[in-house]
Formats: sequence, C-alpha cells, structure tokens
Amino acid sequence: PPHISPFSTSLPRKGPPPMRRATTLAAPRASTRRLMWAPAVAACLGLATIAGTAVRAAGGRVGGSVAVRGGPMADVLSRGVGGGLMREGQRGLAGGKSCFRPFAHRRPHPRHRHAQAKKSKNDDDDGVENVVIVGSGPAGYTAAIYAARANLRPLVFEGFRKGGSPGGQLMTTTEVENFPGFPEGITGPDLMDRMKAQAERWGANLVTEDVENVDLSKRPFEIRSTDRQVFANSIILATGATAKRLGIPREEEFWSRGISSCAICDGASPIFKNQEVAVVGGGDTATEEAIYLTKYASHVHLIVRTNQMRASKAMQERTLNHDSITVHYATEVVDAIGDAEMMKGLKLKNVETGEESELKVRGLFYGIGHHPNSEIVKGQVDLDAEGYVKVGQSAQTSVEGVFAAGDLFDTEWRQAITAAGSGCQAAIAVERYLVEKDLIKEYAQEEAIVVDGEEAKKEVIKTEDEETFDVTKAKHKGQYALRKLYHESDRVLAVLYTSPTCGPCRSLKPILGKLVDEFESDVHYVEIDIVKDADIAEAAGVTGTPTVQFFKDKSLMEVVAGVKMKKDYREIINKALEKEKVPEKENA
Repeated sequence: PPHISPFSTSLPRKGPPPMRRATTLAAPRASTRRLMWAPAVAACLGLATIAGTAVRAAGGRVGGSVAVRGGPMADVLSRGVGGGLMREGQRGLAGGKSCFRPFAHRRPHPRHRHAQAKKSKNDDDDGVENVVIVGSGPAGYTAAIYAARANLRPLVFEGFRKGGSPGGQLMTTTEVENFPGFPEGITGPDLMDRMKAQAERWGANLVTEDVENVDLSKRPFEIRSTDRQVFANSIILATGATAKRLGIPREEEFWSRGISSCAICDGASPIFKNQEVAVVGGGDTATEEAIYLTKYASHVHLIVRTNQMRASKAMQERTLNHDSITVHYATEVVDAIGDAEMMKGLKLKNVETGEESELKVRGLFYGIGHHPNSEIVKGQVDLDAEGYVKVGQSAQTSVEGVFAAGDLFDTEWRQAITAAGSGCQAAIAVERYLVEKDLIKEYAQEEAIVVDGEEAKKEVIKTEDEETFDVTKAKHKGQYALRKLYHESDRVLAVLYTSPTCGPCRSLKPILGKLVDEFESDVHYVEIDIVKDADIAEAAGVTGTPTVQFFKDKSLMEVVAGVKMKKDYREIINKALEKEKVPEKENA
C-alpha cells in the first residue's frame, strides 16, 4: 500500500496512516529501495563519488525529502550528497514539490526506541563503560564525537608514546589541503586540536595514556592502560599505524643525530640549517617532507627506490618543479656514514646497475610508509598477513562488540577524511549494538566546553622581555627569560625546546604545565622556540623536538628527547630536589 515504507518490516496498517506534515507517495521501485541508504552511508564515509552514483542510480530522487525527527543520528541520516541538513518539510536533491518520506513508517531509531522502552538492567552505573575508544586521530576523535552526541559518554585513550603522538599521523603533518571545510588549508596539529575540542565539548572523557593490554575473552571487555584498569561493553580500535624504519646497519647509532622519521618535528633543528639533507620515499608523505625541508636546508635529495613516485600528481609536480629538490630514481639507501657525533652522509646503491655511491648529507628523513598498530589485539581478532584488522559490515571485527576504524584496517585509502568517516560508522554501529544487547546506559549532556563558537580559554605563555619578565612566576617563554633564570634562579630549571610545526610538542606542553603546577615554587619552566631562538637551540645542542633540559644551579642534570611519561619528568625533578636537601641536613 502507498503508506507503507520501503524499509518497513511490519504488516500493513488497517485504515489510513496517521496525519503527517509531509505527504507520502507510493513506495519506490525495488531498485530505488536498495539504494536508499547509500547516500547517508557514503556521506558518513566522506565518499561523495559513491553518494552521487547512488543518487543517479536511484533516478535522482533519493533523499528527495528525507525527514528525520532529530536526535544525534539525524545529522547523518538526513544529509544529502551536498551535505545540507534537511528537516521535516524541506526539499531534497530532487528539488520538486513532492515530499517522499522513506523513514515515516519505519521503526524508531534504536536509541529512540530504547528511550520508550522499560528501564534497562544497566541503567544504574555499574562501573562498566558503554564504549572505550583506543586511539585518537581523525578516526578516534570522530568516533568520540558521535558516541558522545549519542549520550554514551565514551572513554578515549588517546595514546602517549605507543604508535606515535596523541592525534595520530596528522600531528606530524604540515598543511592539510584536502580536508573539506578548510579552503585555505589547515595544519595537521590544528585540525586534530579542533577535533579533540569538539569531542570534549560533547562529553567524551579523554585520557592521555597508552593501552597496555586488552582482554577480549571476558564480558565485559577488560582494558588495562599505564595508569588504570577499566571494563567496557564495547570497544572501538582506532590505533592507526606507525612510521616504518629502513633498518640500515647504523640506524640506531645515528637516530636523533641525523636520522629522523619526522621532518616536521626535527627539520627546523639548527644542525640541518643551510645543510644538504635527504628524504627516502616516493609517496605523498615523502614529497611533502622534501618540500617542507627546503625552508631550512640548502638542498634536499629525494631518494626513490623505483622508477616513479607514488605521490599524487599535484605533489609530484611541486617536487619536480622545485629548484632545491633533486630526485634520485631507482636508488636505495645501504647505510649511513659519519663520526662519533653526527651523521655525515649516505651509502647509496642503484637498484638497476648495482653501482654504489656516497652522498654527503647531514640528515636523513624517512617517508616510507607505515605498519598497523594491531599488537594489542593480535591473536584475539582476525588480522591479515600484514597485521591489518579484518572488518566486516559496519566496522565489526571478528569479535562481537569490537569495532575498528581508520588506518588500523584501511589498506587502500589511508586519508584523513576516510578515517573520520570510518570513526563515524564505528560509533553508530556501537550504539546499535548496545541497544540490541540491552547494554546501553545513556548519560545526560554536561555543560559544553565550547559555547557559541568560543573555545574554552587555554593557558597562554607569552614571550618576555626586560619589562615583562617576572621571576616570581613559574612559567616563562623566550631567550630573555632563559638567560635570567639560568643565572638567577634557585629552583630546578626545566627548558622545553619546541618548533611551530611539532605535533608531539603540543602533547607535551600541557603535561609539563601540570607538572610545574604540582611543584609550585620549586620549579621554573621556560619554552624555547628553536626557529625564533635558533642561536639558543644551537648552543644547547638541540637536534630535534621536543627536547627537555633540566638544570640546577647552572648544572645540566638531564636531557630528555621526545615525549615521556609524566612520572619520568617527576622523578628527575624529585631527584634534583632531594640532592638539594642533602647538604642542608649535613650542615644542620
């Protein structure tokens, strides 16, 4: 009958349908029914091409006036290919006067159906999380946004050291030019900061910890991190992938002394300024790093193992047309050469002729791809030969209640937008799973962190000079403050060296900030930008960012490269303070 939805599984109603704002039409033909879901799913995955194909195949009427009654899922289910949100009574893609409503007689959405049902056995808080999201980046943060908007209050382990920085691979990316909504482009760290803030706004609970172990044999699932143990009725795995290394003989010897996997983090270091450097790889990552390094290096050599680059056409053109970049095709790195202090060059081999040669460069940066961070679920969910998680429909892994998103399972696309789309898909699948199993616990939304588009205020440390410097403050910035405190401070002095494009630096700053607050008047903290204060960084021997140096009474106590656990920095400070107390006791 005309008033029966093409998606309805119930028997026809007796009598006329209930009054609706929009007029219902006859059910579409079977081919249209099969395609009705395609635009919504495609929009969720960010695949506009698929969405457009689905609309054309359905005769241009799909989504003509899809009316959704609101709620968190309405944003997804009611978007056409153009991304415009349609509410009841609005026209869709067809633009005609008809208002076909395919969802009018469909069963309520699982979450709305649950709201009308009797009280769930899990309505009382039993200490079990609805969903734990392991990982961050576009996939993890998007999953957190959707799960939080569904009142699931997700717990997100952003990661800390395992698998890269919180925020994923985009934390080591400069300009992102193909993410929708940013016509002028946006840096990877800035994009991740915005996604994180949006997840927090809707009530996601984010913790900067590594997950050490996951036990999927138990119900609820058990998750152990570096600092806690939690249980969850569902899990979204969004651990992403980690940059590969070459594994050349002297790689460990020259790591952070010429060899790096992050040009964006370390390229601005004084040791590479006005020097020749090399990047190995032929994809978008390698070409992007080569172009970025031309800001600091005198010349960049791009070493490509094959006879052609795998990068996009746009990136290939930029690379080949750049006067400061030389591309070496059919070439591989055999080893690094140098002295006891720094790398000085590379041994290269032509893969076609076997001829070996040397290239004098001061730096080698890797852009050779990634491997999936699936170690924590190895032997518990199905993986392919390369370690990628196998998923079925709706991001479901081989274990019921465990879902995957992002580069952990994506062996083909590996884009920020597709990772975000898969995070959306996983979150919606989780909600449906929890409802189906009668495990869902809904939480009221707390007060938003972002109100009317204004972000919550963050602590900002301004660069100081002779007029603005205040020794009574614990946190400072710039070389003037460093010079003053080095000579005059009687506290432990912690100096953080950062660069503007360093993603891990952004993760470390709040950690050190909280640590300084713990010690109150016992620590002075200074931030040094190695680009603005290059002479200071060079004098300090900084070879990469982030780097933290600890001083006491003008003596260098410890140098910590990279991002460590808060407890590691705390131990260094406590050790310095304990040494200070020993002479006092002896004098007494």
